[in-house]
Amino acid sequence: MEKIIERALRESIKVKEEFVQENISNLTFVAEKIANAFTSDRKLMICGNGGSAADAQHIAAEFVNRFMLERPSLPAVALTTDTSIITSIANDYSFDEVFSKQVKAIGMEGDILLAISTSGNSANVIAAIKAARGQGIYTVAFAGSDGGKIRTLADLSLVVKSNTTPRIQEAHILAGHIICQLVDFILFQQPATEY
Repeated sequence: MEKIIERALRESIKVKEEFVQENISNLTFVAEKIANAFTSDRKLMICGNGGSAADAQHIAAEFVNRFMLERPSLPAVALTTDTSIITSIANDYSFDEVFSKQVKAIGMEGDILLAISTSGNSANVIAAIKAARGQGIYTVAFAGSDGGKIRTLADLSLVVKSNTTPRIQEAHILAGHIICQLVDFILFQQPATEY
């Protein structure tokens, strides 16, 4: 069991380190886009399935409540949380539309959509990206492996080059935390030493 633990740790560190090094400029760019949306009275919408749904809720909570700074709440919405909306859409139409119908209902030009899919091929995430782009909403994808279909559909894709779902998810939540920290810095200009 100790070997399993040590191997998981080594793999996690390696995957995250490679992902961050390859995406430093992308992470900075995404943070700037989100900060600009917030200062323009726009919002961040986040979606994903399973563990990615949990990541969507986690990241939204960091913005709405706080991350590391005491600061005003920031407008982020996880499209994964309203069970009545999700189940009614899935029942009346299709599970493929559970996010896209929400994007169409509450999305506005100038918003940002963060679409999370470890495979990059989740049909409902793909539909959300397409709906967002049709409304002038900038789309960012977090994916894994080769990026799947969303790699070319989103305006910007950050791909974790791993085929192991837990390692991909660990890199995604690290990316989410880094973006939260950067947005806080951009908007509130706290010296880096306070982090």
